[in-house]
This record gives sequence, structure tokens and C-alpha cells, in this order.
Amino acid sequence: VAGLVNEAAAADEVPVIVAYDIPGIDCGGYSAGGASSGTLYRAWVDQIARGIGRNKAIVIVEPDALAELDCFSQADQTSSVELLRWAVTRLKEGSATAVYLDAGNAEWEPADTMASRLEAAGIGLADGFSLNVSNFVSTSLSLTYGNKLAALVGNKHYVIDTSRNGVGSDGNWCNPLGMALGQPPTTTTGHPLTDAYLWIKTPGESDGPCNGGPDAGVWWSEYALNLAINAGY
Repeated sequence: VAGLVNEAAAADEVPVIVAYDIPGIDCGGYSAGGASSGTLYRAWVDQIARGIGRNKAIVIVEPDALAELDCFSQADQTSSVELLRWAVTRLKEGSATAVYLDAGNAEWEPADTMASRLEAAGIGLADGFSLNVSNFVSTSLSLTYGNKLAALVGNKHYVIDTSRNGVGSDGNWCNPLGMALGQPPTTTTGHPLTDAYLWIKTPGESDGPCNGGPDAGVWWSEYALNLAINAGY
């Protein structure tokens, strides 16, 4: 992390870092894993915060964690929410760190449900929330949902992952065919509550062994090329 933020600072750029290691991650799906205990998770987040220090960085906190709460027991839900609040608090100790707590996507949880979860997990301490990480929901639908959700959590700002949403979602989240790159990363969104469009998911990294893809996170050249071709820019 220190190497990344120092390299970015030297290039007058701001790195985007995804904190993705909470216990029970991905509910046993293709990206299952995560820290084996809350203690180890806190230590891991602490290392991220130390690595960033006073440098500029954007941190996306635990994609899907709040959206997937229903797959856990009540005790584990409570533990996850407490860990998320701790992570947000620790990361915000960095004076130049922008922290966005993940809120799933516009086609997942109702806005009122997600608002309640965000509040419990410390959205009030964060800069805002993130939407559509590693998904394909269109920017227009994400904006509508984001504005509705923001109104329920004190008009917090948000960012949208546009890495693969150029043609919108067909309802499939795992390497769907016919998808396209979305709008390139920018902080000029034209929407007052939308801080940025970001490529949080690296286009071309597989979602998992589905639709002919390799394991989750593995580079898939053919898929990357099709995303670019279908974008048409």
C-alpha cells in the first residue's frame, strides 16, 4: 500500500484501493475467504491505514458486505457491521483518505434497507458510499438509486463503478456475455452527489468459473477484448 500511494503521489495521481477481506467474504461464493477472525481483520485494515498515512487515496470498503448480510446468522451480521464501522473509523484517521462504504447495486437491496445498514456500519463517518462494484448495472439506474439512497443517509456522496456497465445489466453477475466498458474514470460527473465514476473492478478480470471464464480475479484476455470492442470508443 505504501508503495502504491507513494508512486501515485509522485505521478500526481490518486490511487483507488479496495479493502476486501472481511470474515465470511462473498458468502462462500467464488471469492470466498477473508480474514479468519475479527482480530486479524482489524490488524489487516490497520496495515492499510498505516500504508496510506497522510497520502491521498480512495478506499472502497468491503464490496457486497452489507448487501450480503442476509446470508449470515444474526450474531455474524452484528459482528460484520461492527467490523465495517471500525474499518471506516480507522481509515478516516488518514487526513487525505476518502472512504466509501459499499452499498451493493441498484438491483440488489431496496434503498431503505440499505440505508439502515449503512447507518449501522458508520456511513456518517465516511465520505460516502460506493455502487455497482464488479457489476453491470447502468449508470442511469445507479444514479437514480444513488440519489434515493443518499437522501436517506444525510445526502452523503457516492461513487459508481462504470468499468463494465456500458450496455447495462442483463441480470447475470458472473461473466455475462455482450457486456461493454462503461464511461472512463472521471470526477466530472455532472451530478452534485456523484463524486466520481471509477473503474473499481479491473475490466478483464474474471468473476469466476462461469460462462467459460477462469477462477475469480484471474485475467481473461478474450473477455477484456470483447468489453473494449463492444464499448465502441
